[in-house]
Amino acid sequence: MTRLIVAAGGGGDAVAAATVDAALYGDGDRAVILTYAWDRLLIDPVPGPRGPDHFTGLEPITPAVRAVPADARPIAPAGSTLPRLAAELPHTFALIDPHHGAEGITRQLEELVNHFAPESIDLLDVGGDILARGDEPTLRSPLADALTLAACCQVNAPVRLLVAGPGLDGELPPDDLRGLLGPLVRTLTAEDVEPIGSVLEWHPSDAAGMLAATARGVRGACEVRDAGPPVQLTDEGPTLHEVDVDEAVGRNRLARAIMETESLDEVEAHSREIRGCSEIDHEREQAARLGEQTARLGEQTARLGEQPPAEPAPEAVLAELDRFEAEARSRGATHTTFRHITEALGLDGSQRDDLRHLLISSRPEQYEAPLWRITAEA
Repeated sequence: MTRLIVAAGGGGDAVAAATVDAALYGDGDRAVILTYAWDRLLIDPVPGPRGPDHFTGLEPITPAVRAVPADARPIAPAGSTLPRLAAELPHTFALIDPHHGAEGITRQLEELVNHFAPESIDLLDVGGDILARGDEPTLRSPLADALTLAACCQVNAPVRLLVAGPGLDGELPPDDLRGLLGPLVRTLTAEDVEPIGSVLEWHPSDAAGMLAATARGVRGACEVRDAGPPVQLTDEGPTLHEVDVDEAVGRNRLARAIMETESLDEVEAHSREIRGCSEIDHEREQAARLGEQTARLGEQTARLGEQPPAEPAPEAVLAELDRFEAEARSRGATHTTFRHITEALGLDGSQRDDLRHLLISSRPEQYEAPLWRITAEA
């Protein structure tokens, strides 16, 4: 028998799905994880989620569903972490295609249910923003969660909604979530997150990293991307709760509005109506700014006949790190993620691994895997 886990938001939810599968069931080679290929601009310079047309080497599971094996590749300039996940974890990673709206994802789910007759179907969200109304000012990325919720509630099969790490995505405050959570299913432990330990060394997800850190006992306040208020790392961090799917749908305005959508454009239109924006618009604006910066640098290089600027020297990077840490301390942060450090120091995603190796080799006492500890004093 096969288990089906739907990673509600893609990205870190797919990594967390592997953890939850190991913690609850223990044999990951029997699990199919249905997930988006949506890694944001740090990994993928193309705004929005990727569909099957953006990959080579996908393998058919059903007419509407493709698996992403280790040798699949995103078509440039797109990027994706899924092939590497498939190489390092025993699960089957199947691709959610949101370009046909909620109806298309529902069709994918129905085909998987008919094909595998899974013994269980879990819809997993890290952080809990799947329980949002959809118009909260702190929300940054509700679209993917709302789409999977809208699809799962229309499948003719029982789906269990699980929320891991309430508040760890930094979008809904834990105080707002407590009254919405159902029974505690499990408190994750260091042993539970061990199967994804090597993945967290390179995967950029903030939420999955904090989930693993709290399971390992890390406590404090972690500053993440966009430099919002630090996310609190507490005893609630490693908890896994069940939530009634119908109650979640009843609360989530965006999910209800997009149930009959047949395209991603329609989904975005509803998001703009309810939230006043689409998060993919934000990615488009970011990508345009980055493109303009790259073009200006190329023009300057060509005009001056110079080589592109050299990589920053380690001493300069560490000096910038000291400045960043001082500012983060003033905001109450005790930890941060390597993704956030990369962005804060003005480096691009391709430099993240080199930065991480430099920091860990230079100051190993500050590495509390997979987070970076900000010392109390400079």
